Amino acid sequence: MLEPNVIVELSDSIATIILNRTKAMNALNRDLVDELTGILASLQLNKDVRCIVLTGNGKAFCAGGDLGYLSELRDPIVFRKFIVDVGRLALAIMNMEKPVIAMVNGVAAGAGFNLALACDMVICAQSARFIQSFSKVGLIPDCGGLFLLPRLIGLQKAKELMFTADLIDAVTASGLGFVNYVVEDTKLKEEVYKLARKLAASAPIALGLTKKIINRSFDLDVEMLLEREADLQTVCMETQDYTEGVAAFKEKRQPIFKGC
Repeated sequence: MLEPNVIVELSDSIATIILNRTKAMNALNRDLVDELTGILASLQLNKDVRCIVLTGNGKAFCAGGDLGYLSELRDPIVFRKFIVDVGRLALAIMNMEKPVIAMVNGVAAGAGFNLALACDMVICAQSARFIQSFSKVGLIPDCGGLFLLPRLIGLQKAKELMFTADLIDAVTASGLGFVNYVVEDTKLKEEVYKLARKLAASAPIALGLTKKIINRSFDLDVEMLLEREADLQTVCMETQDYTEGVAAFKEKRQPIFKGC
């Protein structure tokens, strides 16, 4: 029986998505991209899921596009369709109105690097490595990297990583600012799920709206942003979660948010 390309585990309002092409270092081919696309769409609609963890099985987070598969795509139309669909994975994560944590357990290369960047937070093991490997094979960055990386680390540094295709370690990645935390390999899961449980216990409507507006903040001027703040804050103030949050604050207890 063939192993699934993607595994989903559900526990305590947290969904874990595990890329599972271990022999190919979880590189992206058509089957994996299609499965992951469907899973992300399903989790977006699942009201019981409040936080998502994305990781890879084995020694890699994701080695990017599967070059063996890509070399078989002789038709430019088919090739372009695949790249478009890979980009939509990044967009689906960014548009997901739930926090998504990248648990980077090993190498994140090419599109795998950019898939991690699309997540809201990146926590990686000390042994993790990152590389914008595209120029080594005569390609440009995809999976949203050209949008995401300059905004996270600045234009000049993004050019450096993309032009040189240099491999960087976890500490360097943290120093550049696109990794939130670096933890010991043996404590990676423990630390990630500690954060995931914290996010899953937060007010889901407020968290989702915060993510939605902050991901668009670079495209809005300050007046437009203030208007959006006022609109969305009004939405939040009409929720039961707001009432519960205020009551819990006054009563000096932890709030129990229900997402309504």
